[in-house]
Amino acid sequence: MIKIDLITGFLGAGKTTFLIEYARYLMRKGLRVGILEYDLGAINVDMLLLNRLRCDKCELEMVAAACDADCLSRRFKTKLIAMAMSGYDRVIVEPSGVFDMDQFYDALREEPLENWYEIGSVITIVNANLADDIGQEADFLLASQAACAGSIVLSRTQLSTPERIANTKKHIVDAAERIKCNKFGGRFIEKDWSEFDDADYENIVNSGYIISDYVKMTAGADTSFESVSFLEVKDSLEELQRKIKLLFSDERYGNVLRIKGFVIEDGVSYQVNATQYELMTQPIAIGQKTLIVIGTGLNEGLIKELINNVG
Repeated sequence: MIKIDLITGFLGAGKTTFLIEYARYLMRKGLRVGILEYDLGAINVDMLLLNRLRCDKCELEMVAAACDADCLSRRFKTKLIAMAMSGYDRVIVEPSGVFDMDQFYDALREEPLENWYEIGSVITIVNANLADDIGQEADFLLASQAACAGSIVLSRTQLSTPERIANTKKHIVDAAERIKCNKFGGRFIEKDWSEFDDADYENIVNSGYIISDYVKMTAGADTSFESVSFLEVKDSLEELQRKIKLLFSDERYGNVLRIKGFVIEDGVSYQVNATQYELMTQPIAIGQKTLIVIGTGLNEGLIKELINNVG
């Protein structure tokens, strides 16, 4: 049977960055890897980042998540059926940060998928500098993802402090208790990712998963999480950074939780990655002028007016 891993994490946790190195490790082991990627919205920003992995040992597939939950479930199953025929040794699923864990487990319990796949590891990525108050829906998503994980991998620990890391771990445990999680045994991994060696990745590969019962809250496509997408961002990097800060600070635009995409300036592509608490930009080999804004109660009209008005 084909091993299938799930890499989860709330918006901006660093799933894609981790996935790139995790997939490279599996390829070093000689495995042929298939990656199934989908995001919330009409465009998939992360696919551009993952393109560097394409080779004879790694292929990328995508599910467009800009549809209702039933449609997304059908697309997810159909894509997994096709991938089962492609000769992969291991399949990795990276869903949106507002993913309902039941979508993964339910799909793999149904024929024919239950005959072809077995779950390898469920890995949850959490920002070590997790904010104290991320909201009820976000807390549920974080807790449900962590409750099922064999490994809870903390990101950005090199930018954190022992106190912040301890607070983040406590936040996760407390959130799991609030949803009446009956089994929480995922192993926290706090090591700086730049110091990971093959033994660290092997431990994560073999960390497995946990089936936990908890009080369910509607999540994923049926929640109030929304997205606004842009296919042609014309601003300079400096101007886009100014607008991003405004989107997070001005409540007229709604509760903006995550912004990601790319901007091109003087022939150089830059990746843009922002949450309420950090804004990061870095050069990237290949990019497109795309942007996606994710949040709740978004004022789509005002957001489009801001981004489309070139400064």
